[in-house]
Amino acid sequence: MRVSITKCAKFIPRLKEIRLHLCQTGESSKGAREFVQKHYPKLKRENPETPFLIRECTGVQPRLWARYELGKESSMPLTNLTSEDILKQVEAVGK
Repeated sequence: MRVSITKCAKFIPRLKEIRLHLCQTGESSKGAREFVQKHYPKLKRENPETPFLIRECTGVQPRLWARYELGKESSMPLTNLTSEDILKQVEAVGK
């Protein structure tokens, strides 16, 4: 049996931090919780110098924040997205 190892994105150096806000129990955060379980370990292994903060709060809508050099930030909602969709969003902000 052959095991496929997915290569995760290597982030650009000007990306200084990624934050993921999610609810521990809310249905709209289900994909975000699955993303943390499935994809976070690989992303962190590929990008050990990039802080990746996961913030849980009851009732919050899931959201991705990216902070770049010179304090520039961008964010996007992750409501009802799948873990694979969120992975694509994270890889996009890291390019």
